Amino acid sequence: MKYEKLSKDILELIGGKENVNSVFHCVTRLRFKLKDESIAKTEEIKNLDGVVTVMKSGGQYQVVIGNHVPDVYAAVLAVGGLSGVSENASNDDDGKKVGLGAKFIDMISGVFTPILGVLAATGMLKGFAALILALHWVEATSGTYSLLNIAGDGLFNFLPIFLGYTAMKKFGGTPFVGMAIAAALVHPGLTALSAGKPLYTLFKGTLFQSDIHVTFLGIPVILMSYASSVIPIVLSAFFAVKVEKGFKKIIPDVVKTFLVPFFTIMVMVPLTFLVIGPIATWAGSLLGAGTIWIYQLSPIVAGLVLGGFWQVFVMFGLHWGLVPIAMNNISSLHYDPILATTTFVSFAQTGAVLGVMLKTKNKKLKSLSIPAFISGIFGVTEPAIYGISLPLKKPFIMSCIAGGIGGGIIGAFGSKLWMFGGMGIFAIPSFIKPGAGLDMAFWGAMIAIVVSFVLGFILTALFGFKDTASKEETKVETKVEVKKEEGPVEVVSPIKGEIVPLSEVKDQVFSSEAMGKGVAINPSEGKVFSPVNGEVTIMFKTKHAIGLTSEDGAQILIHVGMDTVELDGKHFTAHVNQGDIVKAGDLLVEFDVEAIKAAGYQVVTPIVVTNTPDYQEIKVLQAGQVDKNEKLLVLV
Repeated sequence: MKYEKLSKDILELIGGKENVNSVFHCVTRLRFKLKDESIAKTEEIKNLDGVVTVMKSGGQYQVVIGNHVPDVYAAVLAVGGLSGVSENASNDDDGKKVGLGAKFIDMISGVFTPILGVLAATGMLKGFAALILALHWVEATSGTYSLLNIAGDGLFNFLPIFLGYTAMKKFGGTPFVGMAIAAALVHPGLTALSAGKPLYTLFKGTLFQSDIHVTFLGIPVILMSYASSVIPIVLSAFFAVKVEKGFKKIIPDVVKTFLVPFFTIMVMVPLTFLVIGPIATWAGSLLGAGTIWIYQLSPIVAGLVLGGFWQVFVMFGLHWGLVPIAMNNISSLHYDPILATTTFVSFAQTGAVLGVMLKTKNKKLKSLSIPAFISGIFGVTEPAIYGISLPLKKPFIMSCIAGGIGGGIIGAFGSKLWMFGGMGIFAIPSFIKPGAGLDMAFWGAMIAIVVSFVLGFILTALFGFKDTASKEETKVETKVEVKKEEGPVEVVSPIKGEIVPLSEVKDQVFSSEAMGKGVAINPSEGKVFSPVNGEVTIMFKTKHAIGLTSEDGAQILIHVGMDTVELDGKHFTAHVNQGDIVKAGDLLVEFDVEAIKAAGYQVVTPIVVTNTPDYQEIKVLQAGQVDKNEKLLVLV
C-alpha cells in the first residue's frame, strides 16, 4: 500500500466514497464521475504530493497522477472499497444535465480506455514483427514471425468481444451478455454461410449493394465481416442494455439469472445481423471515407492543424473523438492517416522540456523536468504539460508550434499508422507498412520525430520563459532577509472605509473576540489589500475570508462581511492563491459591495489577530475614516 495515504487524501478531498459514482483510469489520470463536483476541494487536491493537476472535462473529474496511476487506482479501490466503473454508472445515472459533447466524450473514454493498454501492447507486438521482417532478421514463412504476428493480431481480430464487455459495462448492462453478442458476430461459421451462389441481391447498383445468402424468418440477412469492427458492437451493446432492462422488469426473480440473458441474446443477435450491423458498418465505411477525403484535401494542412492542436485536445479530453475514427479506419481501410499526424507530438513537448531543464535555475523545476522528459520519450506527456510547460506558458506554445510542423511533415510524406500501437518511441514500428518494409513514408515519420524534438528545444531556448524561484525557495529567501527586531509590529489597513469597533459587529464570534482582538471596517470600495509582508496561509474556496502570516509571525484574518460564505464565491474575485508570498499593499481580493448588500448580506469586515495570546496588547490606531495602507493596528 505504497500509495495508501495519497489515496485516502484524494478520496477525502473529493467528498468521500459516497460522492463517487464511478472511477477508472487511463495512462496518467484517475477519472472520477462524482455525484457533486462542487464539494470536491480541487485546489487542495492539486497541492497533494503525487498529484500533477486536476482537470474537469467530459463530465469527469480527472486527477492527473502520472506514470504510476495504475498503482494509485488500485489503492483508491482498496482504501475506498470501490469496484471501479459501476455496472449502473451510465451517463445519466447521477441526474445531472450533461451536454451531448460531454456525454459523447465520456462514453468513448469509458468504452475504449479499459482496453487501450493491451491494445497498444498487441499493436507493438505486431509492429515488432513487421520490424524484424523489414530488417530481414526472419522470413515471412518462419514460425517465429507467424507466432508474433498472431499474438499481435489476436486482440484486433476479436476486438468486438472486448468492446462488447466494456460497452455493456459502460452503458449499465451485463458485460458477459455483450461478449456473447460480439462472439456471434465473429463466429467462424459465418464464413460457410456466405459461401456459394447468393439467393438474390439487395440494393443492386447502389453503394449498399449486398448479396443475400441466408434469411432469418424470411427476412434477408446481409452478411458482413465484423472482425476488428468497432461501431457495430458498440451500438448493439447500447440497445442490448435497453432490452435487458426491459426483460428484468417483467421476468420473475427466481428465473432472471438465465432467462434475462436468454431473451436478450435471442433478440439482439438477430437484430444486430439484420439491422444494426449493416447500418453501423456502412456508417463506419462512410466515416472512414469522409475522414480520408478531408485529409486528402491537404495532408500537410491536416497535419499542421492536428499536430499543432493535439495537446490542447488532450487537455480537454477532446482527443477521444478521434480514437474510434482511427480504430475504424484501421479496421475498414487497414491504415489510419489521422492519428498518424499526432503520434509524435510528444517529442515536441519533450524537446521543450529539455530546453526548460537546461535553461532554468529553479532547482525544483529542474528536478521535475528530468522524470517529465523521460516520460515524454515514451509518449506520456501529462507530467510535462501540467507540471512544466503549461504553467510556464511559452514552452507549451513552442511545443504546439513544433508539433504542428512535425504533423505537417508526416502529412507531406503520407505516413500512416498500420496498426494501433504504443506511444512515443514504441509507436515507431506502427509506421511500417506490412510487406513494404522501411519505405519513404516510414522515414518521413522518423524525420518528423527529429524535427519536432529539435524545434521544441530550440524554440524554447530562443524565446525563453519567465524563470522564477519556486515558492519554497522564495519562502526561504524571505525568511533569510527578515530582520526581526524587538518592538511593536505594525499592521496597515487592508480596506478603505469607516472604522467599526469589533464589539459592534453583529456576529458574536467576532464581537466577543473569540477569534482574537482587532477591528472592523465598513468598506467604501470592494478591494482587500495585504496589511503585512508575509504569506497567504488561508484562502477560502468562497474567497470571502483570507488568512495571512506576517514576517514577524502575526496571524491576521480578514473576513469580508457576515455570512457571506453562503454566496459560495459569487461577487468575489481572488488575485492570490494559498501559499503566495505578498507585500503590504498587494491586492488580495476584489468584491462587489453593492451586489453583496443587494443579496441581503452585511459587508462590515473584521480584521482580527488570531494569535492574540502571543501579544501583551493590540492597539487600534484609527477612528472614523481610514484609507488603505494607513497604519491600523500595533501589536506589542
